Amino acid sequence: MSSDMDAAGIFDKAIAEHLTIVRAMQNQKRELLSIARAMTSALQVGGKILWCGNGGSAADAQHLAAELVGRFRRERRAMPSVSLTTDSSILTSVANDYGYEAVFSRQVEALGRPGDLLVGISTSGNSPNVIAALVAARAQGLATVGFSGLGGGRMALLVDHLFAVQSSDTARIQEAHILAGHMLCDWVELNCLESARGRGDAVRESENPGMVWTAEAK
Repeated sequence: MSSDMDAAGIFDKAIAEHLTIVRAMQNQKRELLSIARAMTSALQVGGKILWCGNGGSAADAQHLAAELVGRFRRERRAMPSVSLTTDSSILTSVANDYGYEAVFSRQVEALGRPGDLLVGISTSGNSPNVIAALVAARAQGLATVGFSGLGGGRMALLVDHLFAVQSSDTARIQEAHILAGHMLCDWVELNCLESARGRGDAVRESENPGMVWTAEAK
């Protein structure tokens, strides 16, 4: 059994590594801003944001899609955002009929349209089904974003915008991915509201501090 000192060492090491990765993100704001702008552009032309990934990255995909369809910090119109990781019937039937590599690309083929944007999440940057989805997205005229670990893997050559966490440790990469995703949702949501104000849509403060509500002007 580990001693309390061993446990403290594990905690201290994880916290130190996490803080190092987060501080490194200060130098990646340009990449994150380019992704935020690409997401906003897709939504402004009536497109949607698709997400895919495996395991913990699948959880991130549906988490971040939900933040846009629901809300992150502010009350506003729902944004079209779909996680390709959540329909068990599609995932199992496509995996059974075509192989697991096709579980996301088949959905991109069905749902993706020019003007949409696909976010592929892979800590290695090499997940075959995420790579296949990005290839399908590019072929269909979608914008592409990759979330990866150090170096970007194969994904780096297939995306318009890449956020590559400066680590090879899966846990630390995933922690940075969800932080980046939350910042992107915050930026896109705020931009959506600013655009609504610019169009003259009705905007008022809600009863909840920090929340706002928008509706199209009549």
